[in-house]
Order: sequence, then structure tokens, then C-alpha cells
Amino acid sequence: MKKAFLIMASLLLLLLSACSAGNKNNETSTDKESGDSKKLEKVSLMLDWYPNAVHSFLFAAQEKGYFKEQGLDVDIQMPADTNDPLKLVAANQIDMALSYQPQVLVARGEDIPVQSFGAIVRHPLNQLMVPADGPLKSPKDLAGKTIGYPSIPLDEAIVQSMVKADGGDPKKIKMVDVGWDLIPAMATKKTDALIGGYINHEKLLLEKEGHPMHAFNPGEYGVPDYYELVLVASEKELKEKPKVFKKFMAAISKGQKYVKENPEKGLSILLKHEDKSSPLEKDVETKSLQILLPLMDAKGKPFGYQDKAIWENVAKWLYDNKIVKTKIKAKDSFINL
Repeated sequence: MKKAFLIMASLLLLLLSACSAGNKNNETSTDKESGDSKKLEKVSLMLDWYPNAVHSFLFAAQEKGYFKEQGLDVDIQMPADTNDPLKLVAANQIDMALSYQPQVLVARGEDIPVQSFGAIVRHPLNQLMVPADGPLKSPKDLAGKTIGYPSIPLDEAIVQSMVKADGGDPKKIKMVDVGWDLIPAMATKKTDALIGGYINHEKLLLEKEGHPMHAFNPGEYGVPDYYELVLVASEKELKEKPKVFKKFMAAISKGQKYVKENPEKGLSILLKHEDKSSPLEKDVETKSLQILLPLMDAKGKPFGYQDKAIWENVAKWLYDNKIVKTKIKAKDSFINL
């Protein structure tokens, strides 16, 4: 009898133990399923161009999990054309995109309801370039010379402002449309100078090919300092989903901090995402990132912060130079989240 009782007690203990373990396993399983089922909000982002050094912060935020920390699943896309990002954002086909401050203002002048919600590169990368060992020592020396450009009115206005501010005659310069063949045009001396090329890309590639260049910053010659690269979205999206954009900014701020503190690692992450049709050269992208990081620094302000005066100055310059036909309300063109 005593033996039977002990056997029954042992069986009861085993049963209770099994039930307890089962409940624990069920709880763990349920918790895991609950965590896995927590859906991330999908967001689409279109780059301004193919992936390169300036986008390192985005891919760092993606790989390091900073987007997921904010509950976001970000789909980073490449445009088929550099004009696509702004158009697709305006049409609400893309949630957000990288574009250029002057283009945002031009769009606003055409009643296209887009807004910038973050300044990424805070100063001009598109600079007037001349051979470093040539006779052209300042913009005014371009009188009677040819300037290659991709037939963009903004570039033409930039050169004219620079030459005029430097005391030269802008009527005496000759603009030559070379499309996007800026490097060949300069390398073969088809033109005396070029505009439309970036100091962190075309300039570096020309120098690598044995053509050292000197760049004149538009901000030092009559053109207001402007944000080269900005994040844009439609007014509608920014009003309806402000939390999404705030979360996105929090994630990319962390991504930029990581790249700034770990430039080599940040670049390594970027190189994993190079587009096969536009392969990256590590040495060029390394130098590019070195140029970019100081130009992306908001100097005590949060990453992406935008200054109202910058927007007002650029809007006025665009109107004065007839790039836009109507005066634009700068305060409506951007938002700090």
C-alpha cells in the first residue's frame, strides 16, 4: 500500500512537472510568435542616383537594424532617371526620396506639393571646375571660354552669377551641352571648364585619370549657399504620417553617427549594395566620403536640420535669376520634424 502510494505520488509529480513545462513552452512559443508577428511598417525610399558614398548612412541604418528598431521596413530603390524621385513622391507612388533643394523650390513654383524634411548635404557639391594647371584662375577668366554642362538651366544660371559676381561678363561665356559626358568633355579638352559635375565624384574621377581640377564654390561667388541633397515627401504624407517620418529621421541619424565614427565599416556596408551597372571604386568612394562627412555635419543641430534663411535666400535667387516665374514661400517648402 505504501509502495503503491509512493508510485502514485511520483506519477503525480511527473504529471505536474510535465504540465508546468508544457505551459512554459507554450508561453515561450506564444511570446515568440507575438514578437515575430509584430509587423514593421513598409516605407519606400528612392535614391537620387545609383548607390554611392553619400548614401552610406542609409545602408548603415538598414544593416545595423536601426530602421527595424523604429518599426520600419525600408525599401531602398534606385531611380531610372534622376528626375524620377521628385515626380514619384509628388504622385504618392514613393513615400520619400532624395532630391535637391533648388529642384524642390522649382517644383513648388509649379504648384507641385512636395516638401523637404531633412537636409543631408548642407553645401553645394556641384561646383565650377577648371584644369588645375590651366590659365583660368577665377570665374571672371571664363570670358570667351566654353563651359560644358548637361543642359540644365540651373547650371547656366549658377555660372552666370559666378562670373558676374567675380567682375566678369557673363554674356561672353559659351555654354556647351555635353549631356552627362562631363568627364570625357573635360578629359579631351572639348571644353575649357565644366559645371554639373560634383567635387566628390567627377572631380575625383578626372584626377584619377590624370586630369587634376580646381573647383570654384558657387557659394563664394554670388550664389547663395544651398543644401545639395535633401529628403523630400509629399505634403499629404507628411501631414498624415508625421510619426513615420520622425522614426525614419531617428534611424538615419543613428546611421550617420555610425558612419561618422566608423567610416571604413560604413563604406564596407555601402560597397555590398553597389549597383552592378554602376560599380563603385573603393578608393574613389573613400575620398568621396572624406569630402562628404564635414558637409553633412549640422554643427550642433540635429542631423537633417534645415535653416529657414537658407531656403529664403535660395528661393529669392531662383526668382531673381528667372529660374522660377513666381515668388515662392520658402517657409512652406520645408519642415523640421
